[in-house]
Amino acid sequence: MRGLFLKIFAIFWVAQSLIFVISTALILRHRPPSPGAFLDTLSGNLPNEARAAAAAFETGGCAALQHYAATEKHDMALDDMSGETLCATAVSDERTNGGQAARQSMWSLPVVSAAGKHYLYLAAPPRRPKPPAWYENLAHFAIPQLLVAIAVGGVTTFVLVLLFTRPLVRLRTAARELAQGKLNTRVNVATGHPSPFREDEFQALVHDFNHMAGRLESLVSAQQLLLRDVSHELRSPLARLSVALELAREDAEPAMLNHLHRIERETNRLNLLIGQLLTLSSMEAIERAENFESVSLRELVREVIPDAEYEAGQQQTSICFEASDDCMVRGNRQLLYRAIENIVRNAVRYTDAGSQVEVHLNVKDDDSGGSAILEVSDHGPGIPESDLEAIFRPFYRVDHARSQDTGGFGVGLAIAERAVKLHNGKLRAFNRAGGGATIEMRFPLN
Repeated sequence: MRGLFLKIFAIFWVAQSLIFVISTALILRHRPPSPGAFLDTLSGNLPNEARAAAAAFETGGCAALQHYAATEKHDMALDDMSGETLCATAVSDERTNGGQAARQSMWSLPVVSAAGKHYLYLAAPPRRPKPPAWYENLAHFAIPQLLVAIAVGGVTTFVLVLLFTRPLVRLRTAARELAQGKLNTRVNVATGHPSPFREDEFQALVHDFNHMAGRLESLVSAQQLLLRDVSHELRSPLARLSVALELAREDAEPAMLNHLHRIERETNRLNLLIGQLLTLSSMEAIERAENFESVSLRELVREVIPDAEYEAGQQQTSICFEASDDCMVRGNRQLLYRAIENIVRNAVRYTDAGSQVEVHLNVKDDDSGGSAILEVSDHGPGIPESDLEAIFRPFYRVDHARSQDTGGFGVGLAIAERAVKLHNGKLRAFNRAGGGATIEMRFPLN
């Protein structure tokens, strides 16, 4: 299997090679001639230039020599064989003012004119132009190569981004959906013609992720199926146990009645647990809630409170409900009722005796068009910060809730969390500053 890192190395190597080859070709294209070739050209042309200068002087005098010097674009002079200057361009002034040092800096060559006269031809060396600044050299040599490097580097980076980010984004999206409970999530595996980028570590990671997701789905499905089947199977023995209990009560002696009442109480608790398990199992199997209608949360809470107040009265507590708005949401009335009832009853169960459970309903404006917020607060011991998210898992209870006094099976909040999620809502818990805990339900407004 060709590894991903080997392919990346090959891409970088090809890109760097292209940059090197193209840059070298551009530099060689602008390479200046060597100093030796330049001097050879000047030394070969100097005798011809000396004869032309002597001919110009004999033909037109000093004016003709000046004109010829302007044509050749450098200064020159003619001396006789005794060293006396016959005619000179501006170089003669520099030679005269500069003295012997200026004369030594000129090139000299004896020449015989066409008329047979002997002269000493003096020519000033070509004036070297001012060397360009470093940024001029950089602009001359680097701009073409830099543009090529940017283009090749850009294409290489684009390919690498595609190689790295596209599979990572797909994996991240799938992992987020899997964390949200969509166990049927899979990452699409590219099919079709073979590609050199098909068998690499990313594809292996995709296969492993899909295998993991499939394994999780099968395990959770098996667990849910087992839970549902066991719950159904327990219903029949419980029904027969209830009938047997009533028959036993008719024939029982007075001393046995307390034991029979205890059996009846535990049987009812077990029957309630089975009912909650079946409800949770059926809700987890629902992908989306149906039979949506416009529901008033204020009226729905008012329907829940009387039943909850009966249970609260037995624990010497009360319920206070305040609603600033008549929040209308779109949802399934039965599921919403069950979610609110479970949360209110949970608050009644854990609040301190003689305290009050507070229920607040209000509207909060946001970017999505507004949300209905229902808060249920108690005055109990609160929830440990590490357990604020875990309490919505089935059968999870914090340590202080495991006593017989508080009761509960840890299923009601899981049912509420699933119902809220089916309505595109959010459910969270947090501790109050003055003690106790608050569970907040947030629904999008209709």
